[in-house]
Amino acid sequence: MRLILLAAPGAGKGTQAEKLSEHYEIPTISTGVILRTNIKEETELGKLASQYINDGKLVPDEVMIELMEKRLGEPDCKNGFILDGFPRTIAQAEALDNSDIDIDKVLSIEVPDEKIIARLSGRLECGKCGTTYHKEYRKPQVDGKCDKCGGDLNVREDDKPETVKNRLNTYHQQTEPLLDYYREKGMLRVAEGQEEIADTTAEVLKALED
Repeated sequence: MRLILLAAPGAGKGTQAEKLSEHYEIPTISTGVILRTNIKEETELGKLASQYINDGKLVPDEVMIELMEKRLGEPDCKNGFILDGFPRTIAQAEALDNSDIDIDKVLSIEVPDEKIIARLSGRLECGKCGTTYHKEYRKPQVDGKCDKCGGDLNVREDDKPETVKNRLNTYHQQTEPLLDYYREKGMLRVAEGQEEIADTTAEVLKALED
């Protein structure tokens, strides 16, 4: 299984990537991890990528493709992989098509915006130990206090409703066009995100295996 995973921020993509990785026994490949690893190891591609990052620029698609080809050529990817975070745009998808990387399926996990906003804006994080809670789904024993260390619980800046709306707008404008792009190629599979993680996983597996 060589899979691209698409989902709006807050739709549970990371959790489902973990579940799929366990189910199919294939690695999840994150572009962020690839970049950090190459920069840390000071590979030639890592040095090139860091030049763009240090200048506040996006790493060009052709550099990202080369980094990914190198990563996907490693032994743990021989039975497949899950791409998380790439492609994000039509231009990146076209660059991927022109590379030596073959993709079998593209999975979109779909959750309505209003549910994502409610889910993320209800999330709380401990300022001391980083443990996460939720105003509805995982309440702390004492309101506003962490069960583990007693630290104050706060809503993260990137979880505030206006910030979430902006992140969703970016996804709809830049990444959502990929759905039609891959639908036309007959590669797209769609799973409806559910309230429970296990139910979403069941929908995901059904979509991929039908």
